[in-house]
Amino acid sequence: MKQQFIGLQHCNCGISWKKDIGYFERTSDMVFALQRKTVGKKTKQMPVIIYKTKTDED
Repeated sequence: MKQQFIGLQHCNCGISWKKDIGYFERTSDMVFALQRKTVGKKTKQMPVIIYKTKTDED
C-alpha cells in the first residue's frame, strides 16, 4: 500500500485503508481530498472522502 495522505493508504488492487474506518473498497464516485480543520489554535489538514452526486458530474 502506498500512502496518499497521512492516515490514508491505497493499494493497486482497489482496496484502501483509512485510520478511522479501516479497510474499504474504492468506487468511481469517491474523491479523496484534504480538508482544513481548526483544532484549538492550530489548523490541521485531515484526509476526507467526498462522494460525487449526479449534479456534481454535470
